[in-house]
Amino acid sequence: MREFLLGYGIFATYLIIGSGALYLFILAISHQRMRTLVKSTMYSRFRELAGSEHVPPVSILVPSHNEELTIVESVRSLMTLEFPVYEIVVVNDGSQDRTLQVLIDTFQLRPHRLSAFRQHVASKPIREVYHSPQYPKLVVIDKANGGKADALNAGINVSKYPLVATIDADSLLEKDALIRLVKVYMENPEQHIAIGGNVRIANGSTIEDGRVRTVRLPSQWLPALQYVEYMKAFLGGRIGWSAMNGLLIVSGAFGLFRKDYLIEVGGYEAECPGEDMNIVMKLHKHMLDRKLPYRIVFCPDAVCWTQAPDTLRVLSAQRRRWIRGNLWNMIRFRSLLFIPKYKMIGWLAMPYTIIYETLSPYVRLSGLAALVGYVLMDMTQLPILIIFLLANWLTGLIFTCGSLLIEQFAFRRRISTAELLHIIGMSVIMAIGYDQLNAWWKLQGQWDYVRRNNSWGNMVRRSWQDGQVDGGPAKSGAAKATTSASSF
Repeated sequence: MREFLLGYGIFATYLIIGSGALYLFILAISHQRMRTLVKSTMYSRFRELAGSEHVPPVSILVPSHNEELTIVESVRSLMTLEFPVYEIVVVNDGSQDRTLQVLIDTFQLRPHRLSAFRQHVASKPIREVYHSPQYPKLVVIDKANGGKADALNAGINVSKYPLVATIDADSLLEKDALIRLVKVYMENPEQHIAIGGNVRIANGSTIEDGRVRTVRLPSQWLPALQYVEYMKAFLGGRIGWSAMNGLLIVSGAFGLFRKDYLIEVGGYEAECPGEDMNIVMKLHKHMLDRKLPYRIVFCPDAVCWTQAPDTLRVLSAQRRRWIRGNLWNMIRFRSLLFIPKYKMIGWLAMPYTIIYETLSPYVRLSGLAALVGYVLMDMTQLPILIIFLLANWLTGLIFTCGSLLIEQFAFRRRISTAELLHIIGMSVIMAIGYDQLNAWWKLQGQWDYVRRNNSWGNMVRRSWQDGQVDGGPAKSGAAKATTSASSF
């Protein structure tokens, strides 16, 4: 037993050191790339593009299931985007609440001819398509329930423009978010086949007229942890992977795609629980198989705001679903591993994802158990154990502070000393409790995958109202705390 614990401890230590070194390497690339992006934006005249006839039009797809509390505010917000020509395609995926009726009543929708649309990719039957002369940008599809991937496929079929943007029904876009994404596309329209936006947590921030006016760290501890987590993932991680053309995911909350390539790869796979990773993996494979030049990039200044789960039950369901999608896609595309023609994807991005995402819960939890075993079996001294844990925490803190510096550099948002200490405190909690909890949820998600349990669970939505978006009872001037449940 002692020999096994010693050997496993050495193995786990090397993995932790390796992950820390790789995190810092990606962070350094992200920081350098962000400096370049900010400098280019300073001299960019992207706001003038908002009124230019040369900007390609975009179809915004909004898959919706049981979103009656947020859908109207989200659509109204999308209608005010600074963009010349676009359409909003809301896909009601068999909602069991009043999502469709609320849209019909609010926007005075009427049935539209189905014969005008072609089925480019497979999807469940479309029952009706609605339109309103008063809101010419808006199209609403009512279809049989088939899940988010199937809803996106239906949206692709009905959409009429060459670029497709996807956004969650509970999200809010900055007014210039779409034009920023399209500007990146226009820099290299032949090769930029997908562009991901930056997803940020709106909990705790002030919302007015469907816009985030004042950004604040969430007051509740669970959304606050996710605020730091998202900041590290999107600013500290995805910028670096984008620079290496190694992005494996464009967040389903906000991304832009060339529709012709979505159709070429057959659209989204309806049975996949991680549709946002799946479509990106299909695009990588399609382009590399044909030896076509391409890039899938991340645009950090195109901001989308989303609601983070504020209960452990809802967050657990979300993370279990994410790891099922991760595992499904890693198995589905395992043939890309260590094949020369798949370059960065097969040699670094996928191995990294398998080792540090798919298998990480086993290493984290068993490694922690091994360290406890060292102390109980008197194989090490308690101070050495504490030093090891502190070193592990310090790596996470450096990554957090590096991501925070990127955020300050990119968005010029003033941060108070209290907020800085709060973020550092959240980083401590992440290292000594939250990461282990996430690892446990990942194990549960993988067990769900083995048992073929594909339940999505219910994501609780809170109505976007003027005030602060946070959980808990409604307060004066705060967001109305009415909720609805969505399986997306």
